[in-house]
Amino acid sequence: MVSPSIHDGAALRRYLYASAAHQPVEILRSIFLDSAQRIISDEVVTTGSLSEVPIYSRVILTRALELSAAGVILVHNHPSGNPVPSRSDIAATSRLSSAARELEIVVYDHLIVADGGVVSMRDLGLL
Repeated sequence: MVSPSIHDGAALRRYLYASAAHQPVEILRSIFLDSAQRIISDEVVTTGSLSEVPIYSRVILTRALELSAAGVILVHNHPSGNPVPSRSDIAATSRLSSAARELEIVVYDHLIVADGGVVSMRDLGLL
């Protein structure tokens, strides 16, 4: 069986919107990818509160190493309906990306999903 790929960004965003936009609390997911950007695993990493979710680099990168993942896409929702990344979202993503580089793991993106849409931190120039 061939694993799905992330090359269709519009389809990925529709899938993420449908599965995460209406969650009542923030949930952080990691989509782990192989070197051809095929999905190895899509996992809930952490569940947070109404207004925040912790991003633990150690947990995410340990799991990436266990799966022999070449890359990861972070995804979390904002129950507020506003998909704009917070300062803490930006800082945590920067820390994770720096640590991942040392392990030769690529953080392809961090997508924020909300009723207001899906925002890519890469598209905003934050990665």
